[in-house]
Parts: sequence; C-alpha cells; structure tokens
Amino acid sequence: MRSAADPRVMTREQAQAVVERVVKMSKADGIQVNIGGGYSANVRFADNRISTAGGVSTANVNVQSSFGAKHAVTTTNDLTDEGLERAVRQSEALAKLAPDDPESMPLLGPQQYEDVKSYFDSTANLGPEGRAEAARAAIDPCKSAGDLKAAGFLVTGIGAGAVGNNKGLFAYQAGTSANYTLTVRTSDGTGSGWAGADHPDWSQLDVKSVAQRAIEKARRSKGAVAIEPGRYTVILEPQAVGDLVQLLAFALDARSADEGRSPFSKQGGGTKIGEKIVDERVTLFSDPADPQLLSNVFDGQGLPAHRQVWIENGVLKKLTYSRFWAQKKNQQPDAGTNAVKLNGGTQSTEELIASTPRGVLVTRLWYLRPVDPRTVLYTGLTRDGTFLIENGKVTKSVKNMRFNESPLFMLNNLEGLGRPVRVAGTEAGGDVVMPAIKVRDFNFTSLSDAV
Repeated sequence: MRSAADPRVMTREQAQAVVERVVKMSKADGIQVNIGGGYSANVRFADNRISTAGGVSTANVNVQSSFGAKHAVTTTNDLTDEGLERAVRQSEALAKLAPDDPESMPLLGPQQYEDVKSYFDSTANLGPEGRAEAARAAIDPCKSAGDLKAAGFLVTGIGAGAVGNNKGLFAYQAGTSANYTLTVRTSDGTGSGWAGADHPDWSQLDVKSVAQRAIEKARRSKGAVAIEPGRYTVILEPQAVGDLVQLLAFALDARSADEGRSPFSKQGGGTKIGEKIVDERVTLFSDPADPQLLSNVFDGQGLPAHRQVWIENGVLKKLTYSRFWAQKKNQQPDAGTNAVKLNGGTQSTEELIASTPRGVLVTRLWYLRPVDPRTVLYTGLTRDGTFLIENGKVTKSVKNMRFNESPLFMLNNLEGLGRPVRVAGTEAGGDVVMPAIKVRDFNFTSLSDAV
C-alpha cells in the first residue's frame, strides 16, 4: 500500500520504524505490533444551528508478547522509547502469568497485499469551512421553510494502520473516510425524515441531495396513520437492507456451522456449502478492491483480505474461517465479513415502487436485537420515513412498526433488486454496499407510536 503524505498520519516508514523499535526491545518468543491513528474532524448540528465542531488526533500502539501458547497485549499512546519499552515489559510480564491458549496460532510471516486506493486528497484536504458548508446545505433550507428542524453529524477522517512482528511480517494501509447522516423533523413533531451518505472520497458525497431526501421524507411522513400489522410486500431502501443483510454476513462463521450452532449447519453434521439458501439473484461478496468498498486489505493479525464470494447466485459458496479453525479443518483462513457488497439489479427505487400494487416503503431500521441465531431472526423497528404504497404510488405515511424478520427469509422472498449503493453505516459498522430490494411477506408484528 502507498504511504500517506500527510503530517497528521503516520507514514509507512514511520510505522515500520516503530515496529522495528519494539521488536528490538522484546525478549519474548513472539512479538506483534499493531499501530493505528490519524486525525478525525466533525461538525454536529441540531435545531437548525451548528452546535459543536472539532478535531481529534490519535495514535496508539498495541504490543502482544507471546511465550509459547501464553500471550498478552498492552496498549500505549506514548511512542517515546521509554513508553514503548514500558509497554513491551508489561506485556511480557502479563504473558508469563497468562494460562496457555489452546487455540494459539504462530505469528504470520511476510504476506502479499492488494494495492487499494483508499486515501483521497478530497477528504484529507477538507477543512472546517467545507464541513460547515455541508451542514448549511441542510440547515438553510430547513430554516427558510420555517416548519422544519435539521439535526446531523458529519465526520471526516484520515488515518493509517499497520501491523508487524518478529517473523518478518509488515503491513500498512492509509485511508480516508467521510460519513454524513441527517434527520429532519417537522416542527409539530409528527414527521421525521432521514438520509445519509458515506465514502472515502469526499467528492463522491452529494450533501445537497442528502438534505433534499431527508426534507422530502420529513414532509411526507407527517400525519402518519396506523395500518394493521401483518405480512406485507415491502420495499427496503439500501440503508434498511444493509442493517439486516450485514447480520447475515456475520452469521457466515464456519466454526459455528461445523459445530451445529448455525443456520448453515446440516442436520446430522456438515454444512450447507454448495446448497441454494436464498433467491438465485443474490450474490454476496467481500472485495477490498471493489470501487464501492475500498476496505481494509488486512486484518488485525496481518492476514491479507482478498475477494471472497460468500453467496453466489443464491448458493452458499464459502464460510469464513479463523486461522485456528482453518488449520483444524484444512481450509484457507480469511479476513472476515466486515466489508460486504450485495449485487443488485438495474431498477431504481421508484421503479420498484411503481411495480407494487400494495406495500410498505421503509427508509431504515433501528434497535435490531437477535431473537434466534439458528435462523438469523431479528426484531427491530422502522424509523424516519415509513410509507404505504397503493397502485404503484406512495400514498400516505404510516406509523412505524416492529418487525420479526430474518435476512435469510427475506432474501428467499425477493421480488426485485435496485442498484447497489454504499450505505451510511449500519449498527454493526464496516463498509457496506447494498441495493434497495422488494420482498414479499415481510413480517410486521406490532405498531409503534415513536416518530
């Protein structure tokens, strides 16, 4: 990976020098060094006015010392020789006191990594004026309207991460991030609209469009009426899809499946790899080089992240293996499912709506909690824009509803796919790209009076 050329971020050479200093100090059998830090800046606004703005610089070093199967980690933000040596000695002392780890794995040797462009000058160079201007893009039209209140949060960051050890491994990646979320409420308290955007490249964020979407949803959601809970055809916007589908991605754990604790376990033993588990239009994958993902190219151990197809044309192709479980099962380990993309179709959300005689449009979900891990069943609520569709048109706002639904069930009831877009962040975090989808028999269980 290319080094960052910004004084607020540790360069490749600086990170490598820190690793080398720590390795020389170590008396342990194995020593691993993880480095992270950078600069993040934000602006927060509410009630149509900017309330806070600021920036934070961070730098931290994690030192893991190992003696055979014993290991321990200490963390410091003191990068002087004295601070690093203190961390090394402390991690060594704790490691000697630790019990043997039966799943301990040897440190990795040198690896090869993808060269991903994850650092963008447009984001790194954005100053407080630019962030304030983005906030004003929402504040000004809401103020002018007289009956709307905007509240939002914009945070941009530049950072670098590195990992190295005494076996010759060294990995480095610099990156930028920009995340903007906005809620617009009507002054009478009956309407709420949400919109958001996320991308490492600030030039890809259209803040005016975000404001327009949130304002439109707030106005349309006034005067919500109750509809009977039950099973409905539902159009989930990309944010709502991400909230649920990422939970499916996290369930793709090989060990859980092999041990019979997973929706991907077969009765009597084995896994469902090679079996059709969802609609054939569904392909779910991770790829750090995908232009919409541009995610981390290594995990915390330095294991390279490569393109991994988890579900292809509805068929379960692969489960995610930790290094320990991969060795046990004679498989290749991988860097996990924190960054995932669901392939979409060519329809717009408006076209999905137009094809629906009767249904519900959902902006986003919140407060998701597990009900049954064996089926990836979750409960949660709709929020900030839930609407009734009649004869191919959005006709009225409806009260928010609680749902009990599994992304597995949902993706088996698929009726249409929109175009994939990067979502503004799920409850679980990570880089997520999802399309809007249309599904049948989505299970709403009760009403909620929350706006």
